Amino acid sequence: MDVGAPRHGESAPDAPRAPRLVVAHALAAGIDFERYFRWRRAHEGDPFFVRFPGLGSVLFTGTPEGAREMFRAPTNLLEPPRPNPIEPLVGSASLILVAGERHRQDRTLLAPAFHSARIRAYGELIRDSALAEISGDTAESGPAWRPGTRIDSRAAARAITLRVILEAVFGVDSHEQRAAYTSAIAEFLTAFSGPLMLLPVLRHGLFGQAPWDRFVAARDRLDALILADIARRRTEASRSADILGMLLTTCYDDGTAISDADLCEQLRTLLVAGHETTATTLVWALFHLHREPEVLGRLRAEIQAAGPGAPPLELAGLAYLDAVCQETLRLHPTVPIVLRRVTAPFSLLGVPLAAGDTMGVAVPLLHSEPGVWSEPERFRPERFLERRYGPFEFAPFGGGHRRCVGAALADYELRIVLATILGRVRLRLAPRYARGRAPLSVPHNIATGPRRSIPFDVVA
Repeated sequence: MDVGAPRHGESAPDAPRAPRLVVAHALAAGIDFERYFRWRRAHEGDPFFVRFPGLGSVLFTGTPEGAREMFRAPTNLLEPPRPNPIEPLVGSASLILVAGERHRQDRTLLAPAFHSARIRAYGELIRDSALAEISGDTAESGPAWRPGTRIDSRAAARAITLRVILEAVFGVDSHEQRAAYTSAIAEFLTAFSGPLMLLPVLRHGLFGQAPWDRFVAARDRLDALILADIARRRTEASRSADILGMLLTTCYDDGTAISDADLCEQLRTLLVAGHETTATTLVWALFHLHREPEVLGRLRAEIQAAGPGAPPLELAGLAYLDAVCQETLRLHPTVPIVLRRVTAPFSLLGVPLAAGDTMGVAVPLLHSEPGVWSEPERFRPERFLERRYGPFEFAPFGGGHRRCVGAALADYELRIVLATILGRVRLRLAPRYARGRAPLSVPHNIATGPRRSIPFDVVA
């Protein structure tokens, strides 16, 4: 495959080159982006260029040295790339997309919501959400997980994590309010189809009938719910202990409060990112565990030793459970590409970048670097008991000053939900998934996940 001319001048014959056959490369990346990235690095070394529609060429690295250089770059030199494929989902005011001083202020505003003490308080909520889904005792739940039942793991995982984030963010505890949000969020995410995310040219209306029109209508419906909650809560004399209540009492450094419009986009980001990513990781964890009987048996034994009444905080601290969750995130980082645009000249692994250029870390490559990870293709949680990995070797939530603000909550929730499920039900992976290669990982809104849902059968 022809890779074209040097990106930064003919005088550097060994410099990485941007692909010339853009369509062929885009198709290869769209079919199996992880395999494509590995192929590019094997043939061209590290770093290497990849072209994205509307974004241009991005210089990628998948080495700890490259990750260190990017994550340690001066904060005033970096900003999110634009156009950004998820901007319609989260909004331009989202913490994910703002830069510079605005990012520092907004992160300072949001960070207390994810302090360790506050996160620990969500333990019972997380466990109860998993139990509600297993028992099928709410209108939003699927059927009870009784022997003989087939479980749609993606739908079940999303139901659990959405219930958690709705109560943690808004204090939603009524069926009517939860049903309204669940319906609006499902419509919103479904409307943002793959073509709309990958091809900005499609983001135009056509007499109310185009996919973009349907997406905007769904987003307006969800925003109306969020803004109504904000307005109602601003008039209440008392403040709730949920995230919205905390944000309504917090001010910026200059004493001003966050506007309703900006708060709406921050909350929409939390709703979308706060349940989709954790749900996807939970599905992958169940998938790998039920293909590895010895790993599953060891984890069940650890959970059973803790006892059925073990408090959530104790479950979250189980060593092998932690290793299983970390290994799942190593193999399947939910956000596999971390991008930064430079605002001034910069050099990544000796390759010069001009102001406006974009660089990135390919996390699947970082998590399979042969010099760091032995047998990187294997699901082997024990590796996380044998040694600790640095932030430039293992980065499932990104790195540097833009590392995911909700990472601690995602970790905590994943452990408690996984322990709750494995401690109460027995599952069997549907036969067609029990052997062979794992399903391909493809973009799903803000995260990546299995191309198709992975079903499980409940057994006695």
